[in-house]
Parts: sequence; C-alpha cells; structure tokens
Amino acid sequence: QVQLVESGGGLVQAGGSLRLSCAASGLTFSSYDMGWFRQAPEKEREFVAALSRSGSSTYYADSAKGRFTISRDNAKNTVYLQMNSLMPEDTAVYYCAAGRVYSGSNYYILRSYTYWGQGTQVTVSS
Repeated sequence: QVQLVESGGGLVQAGGSLRLSCAASGLTFSSYDMGWFRQAPEKEREFVAALSRSGSSTYYADSAKGRFTISRDNAKNTVYLQMNSLMPEDTAVYYCAAGRVYSGSNYYILRSYTYWGQGTQVTVSS
C-alpha cells in the first residue's frame, strides 16, 4: 500500500532552520505531484508548498515564500521542505501529500491530494 513517511521535525529557535523529508513507497513517485501542508492546534490544515511531478513548477503559500523551498528527488522517492528563518507562527504538524493535480490553482487545495503522511511536529520557540 501507499506510504508517505515524514521526518526531520523538531524543536528549533526562532530564526533557525529545519529540513523536512517525506519518503514515499507503494506508488510511482515520479507520476505524482507532491505537497506540504501544516496544521496548528485548533486551526484548519493549510497549504504550505507544492511541486509538480516533473519538478518544473513550484507553488508556495504567501507565508512560505522566500523562506521555504520544496524540492524532490525522484530517484529516492523523496520530497523535501527546507525551512529557513523559522518563526513561532510556523509551529504546527507538517504533512506531506501526494496527488495528481491537473491545474495550477488546485495545488493549493487539500482535496487535490490522494495520499497523506502521518505528520511531523515542528515547534519554533521565541
């Protein structure tokens, strides 16, 4: 079955960096668009970043632009989220997701993604 396993979360001070990884198995990774979402306590899950299956197109939430970078290694079936200049408001559980997204605007939408990981906690202290 399809599995997405996130790693790399943890506790970091404001201004620090983390690199999240999401290892995929059970699917043809290169045929799927990949996204990162996050959910803070008592808030809805929100879009962070996405990357087309070819890696040629990237999409970012306004809160992530200029600080976060999404990338993928199709040979390793892994998608990454490099997060720099972290702020306390970035504290959340981060989820990776896989789906087949056929238009640019749909990359931002949760229901565009079929498979989800279990999440990794990111905590940014002030």
